[in-house]
Amino acid sequence: FDEVMNQTIYAYISDGGIQEEISQGSGRIAGALGLDNLIMFYDSNDIQLSTETKDVTVEDTAMKYEAWGWNVLNINGNDPDEIRAAIKEAQAEKERPTLIIGKTVMGKGARKADGSSYEANCATHGAPLGGDAYVNTIKNLGGDPTNPFVIFPEVAELYAKRTEELKKIVAEKYAKKAAWAKANPELAAKLELFFSGKAPKVDWAAIEQKAGSATRAASATVLSALATQVENMIVASADLSNSDKTDGFLKKTHSFKKGDFSGAFFQAGVSELSMACICIGMSLHGGVIAACGTFFVFSDYMKPAVRMAALMELPVKFIWTHDAFRVGEDGPTHEPVEQEVQIRLMEKLKNHKGHNSMLVLRPADAEETTIAWKLAMENMSTPTGLIFSRQNIANLPAGTDYEQAAKGAYIVAGSDENPDVILVASGSEVSTLVAGTELLRKDGVKVRIVSAPSEGLFRNQPKEYQEAILPADAKIFGMTAGLPVTLQGLVGCHGKVWGLESFGFSAPYKVLDEKLGFTAENVYNQVKAML
Repeated sequence: FDEVMNQTIYAYISDGGIQEEISQGSGRIAGALGLDNLIMFYDSNDIQLSTETKDVTVEDTAMKYEAWGWNVLNINGNDPDEIRAAIKEAQAEKERPTLIIGKTVMGKGARKADGSSYEANCATHGAPLGGDAYVNTIKNLGGDPTNPFVIFPEVAELYAKRTEELKKIVAEKYAKKAAWAKANPELAAKLELFFSGKAPKVDWAAIEQKAGSATRAASATVLSALATQVENMIVASADLSNSDKTDGFLKKTHSFKKGDFSGAFFQAGVSELSMACICIGMSLHGGVIAACGTFFVFSDYMKPAVRMAALMELPVKFIWTHDAFRVGEDGPTHEPVEQEVQIRLMEKLKNHKGHNSMLVLRPADAEETTIAWKLAMENMSTPTGLIFSRQNIANLPAGTDYEQAAKGAYIVAGSDENPDVILVASGSEVSTLVAGTELLRKDGVKVRIVSAPSEGLFRNQPKEYQEAILPADAKIFGMTAGLPVTLQGLVGCHGKVWGLESFGFSAPYKVLDEKLGFTAENVYNQVKAML
């Protein structure tokens, strides 16, 4: 990838807005890694939509970026010659990323119908000039309002000359690529595969999971295999690799360091939004399968990036662990309750091709985790969210056909024919339903257990399949560690959902399970009350 990664990457930010949130984390990371091929333009015009920037910040941007290890250049951003000179100087920098701060006048040259100025005016930030203001503006800028889009002869000559130069440059690059491909056929085939957008080949059958493990640990087992089998995969973590278990991947490679990008792991630090945006950038570049991990509750910080990945149909893999109130001692601030229903809305939101804008999977045990990762790696058309547990989970009954998880919801082994009630859940709650079923059967109740890792996938199945798994007229009991609305679409009008309707609490997870009713005994009591 040396040739590819030596290309100059340009970025742009302006005063105010969310750009600042992203540039904070990205700026720190770029400086630490010494990304000398990154050039960022900062349009410093002192104007926001409703106020001047001095009303909300007096930050010295140049000093901030210098402290992060950047090369900082200050120029007159309205002077083309200074811009050209700054770009040349930035391209010559071989140790640091460069920030070019261009002091500019917003709306420079724009004039109102009465001849007064639109320059440096907050109202101009988000509104068209309107009316005949363009006439005075074009006149003020030396143009002809009757022929405003004229291409001056010297401009036409410049672009014609540059076109011929670019044709020559491109031809030389293609010739160089062809010569390289001829001399390195195996590498050329590999490069073509990486940029093809096809799912990588993985020996899924060879992955052996430890029964009864936490799904985050099962994810680590899969990541360990992916690290050795998928050469173009890069995994990132927001300072949590040993806890979100992305270190399963890291242990088979090493982290990016300044001057050494031979590894495949990206330590992003505590900057979830920036990490997600950087993974989106890698995916947009092509040739790379990007994945990033953090705690599920912190998916809130990443939502703008997740939404953009969905909108742009990018196959970034979002790894979210510590999936419920069972985070326990970390307390309610770190316990996701509403996050699952929020992210599952992305399965209901269609992209511009009419498909689910995202795939969201919450596996029920270690074996289902392998299938979830298989589905994620085969999904090359949308982002995937993988939601994993912190605590250990008992495996589903022997004989369960885990391959059926690809249909979004399926019947767990050992379920009864002609059931009196259907129990449905995703994640660790499925094993709780299994335990509750043992009590119900002692009372002669016939039970079907359904694991539903993805409602989005389930709703894509034929109506006949959906009806066969969860009949519309059946009595269905759902259990979720999130808000009850998470499962209401699956449970239907004849059903009932046991969920958590408040923030979590600080206590060991087994105590919380007992206090909050996530036990076999409560499954028994709730279902008996239904029947």
